[in-house]
Amino acid sequence: MQRSKRSIDYQYVPRPIAVLTDDYPSGFHDPKHSHVRAQLVYAISGVTILTTDDASYVAPPQRAIWIPPGVAHEVRCRDRVQIRTLYVSPDAAPDLPKACQVFEVSNLLRELILTAADLPIEYALEGREARIMALILDEIRVARRIPLYVPMPINKRLARVCSTILADPAQHDALDVWADAAAMGRRTFTRAFRRETGMSFATWRQQVRLMDALSRIATGHSVTSAALDVGYNSPSAFAAMFRRTFGVSPTHYVVAESAAAAHVD
Repeated sequence: MQRSKRSIDYQYVPRPIAVLTDDYPSGFHDPKHSHVRAQLVYAISGVTILTTDDASYVAPPQRAIWIPPGVAHEVRCRDRVQIRTLYVSPDAAPDLPKACQVFEVSNLLRELILTAADLPIEYALEGREARIMALILDEIRVARRIPLYVPMPINKRLARVCSTILADPAQHDALDVWADAAAMGRRTFTRAFRRETGMSFATWRQQVRLMDALSRIATGHSVTSAALDVGYNSPSAFAAMFRRTFGVSPTHYVVAESAAAAHVD
């Protein structure tokens, strides 16, 4: 079997895992679709933003997004992205995640993915090649989950508001403006938003800004420019939010990510 750039060609490969390799240009958008197999989206470089009906997820380098079979999603890329996508058969393992999530890609898992991408599509079902694929499944099971997502409301008017903010997190419009955009009163808007997302509108917007700033840092922006570009009033406010979410400062994160990227190169 020859390699292709079409995801459909990897859905019925007679192997538990099939690996697609591709490069996407800056601004790439893959409209909403779904797959028969589960999907592990891992970018060697660049940032992947994936949105489902329920949430929007972001994966900078050294992170991956897991998508169960049949989940409709769309993908956007910030800058150029070098992607390695693993399509995992539904019966490959019964205990893999049942919901979309972002998780940390360990050094071991990263090397396994890169190695798997160089194996034949119809790799040997016994011996080294089979053990590499089985170990990938083991690493997915134990990978550390990271909260790089925001929930999306089902209400179409609220969802339109959220999509607008996701496209430009730096907007500073007041709550009343967004309520008007959804054709709702202020109280109705705030109550409906919390009911559908589980968080306040202000908290949701801050999380979006944090995710977008992180994607900018991962693609070479300074911490200060990333913070200001996405709407934070000061780098210190961004740093405080970043530390509460990730447990480290943005500077520490940049150093760690740079070291990991150098290891891949």
